[in-house]
Amino acid sequence: MRTVKELSDITGISVRTLHYYDEIGLLKPTAKSEAGYRLYDDKALETLQQILFFREFDLPLKKIKSIMDDPALDQKQILQMQREMLVAKKVRTERLIAGIDNILKGGNKMDFAIFNRTEIEEMFDTMFTQMPENIRQIAIDEFGGEEKWRAHYIEVLSSEHMQKSYAKVVEWYGGKEAYQNAAKHPMSKEVAESYNKRINTILQKLSGKRGCPVDSFEVKEIVGEFGFVMKQASGIKKERDFMLAHADFYRKEPLQSNLDREYGEGSAAFFAEAIEAFYRD
Repeated sequence: MRTVKELSDITGISVRTLHYYDEIGLLKPTAKSEAGYRLYDDKALETLQQILFFREFDLPLKKIKSIMDDPALDQKQILQMQREMLVAKKVRTERLIAGIDNILKGGNKMDFAIFNRTEIEEMFDTMFTQMPENIRQIAIDEFGGEEKWRAHYIEVLSSEHMQKSYAKVVEWYGGKEAYQNAAKHPMSKEVAESYNKRINTILQKLSGKRGCPVDSFEVKEIVGEFGFVMKQASGIKKERDFMLAHADFYRKEPLQSNLDREYGEGSAAFFAEAIEAFYRD
């Protein structure tokens, strides 16, 4: 058994931090001495090492605790998870080093890919699991098998164009972790339908103001409501750039024709102008 001071000396973690880990239930002492001092065995030391591995990735303590407490994960699975995280970090670091080397050699381009291959594969798995079975089967048939579909997905999302596109999406969500969390936990079908109905009602109201100036109070009031609902529905942190991107989408086919058909001729262009007037002030 080791005292908290001895554990601190071995790991470099302060006694105060170890006390805090005990308080939040992240690392409880194995036992306590007759005098009430915390004591830790070798298994507790192994647990602390795993915690420190996770801290290397700046994971919040709450998240680390949820992983460590998950009954579905044994020590081997946790170590495997940490290994995969280290490999992903290594790939990312090597890519950044290569980019710096390229600049030092006279190049002018640095690679800041948003998602590495491991993360892209996880994104495919999430999409595959959540997709309705009939739609999934259509895609499998179209690509000639699940593995061919996966390979195509990874190739497309690894492209420079798609990485740049995802950089903007990640920014809307306030970070990569927030975006990935939203992708892994989509809203229910019922909630999605409720939001779609609300958005349709707002666009109907906005379409009815086509004769009004886009900078008028009545138009801006509706656009403000639209932005608020879109922010709630998508889970993004800041909707300005997100809404301006939608304004750009509204001017492109086939979305423009679909909106005009749904809400009246000229609606798509009016929606775009109204959104830009609201968010570019």
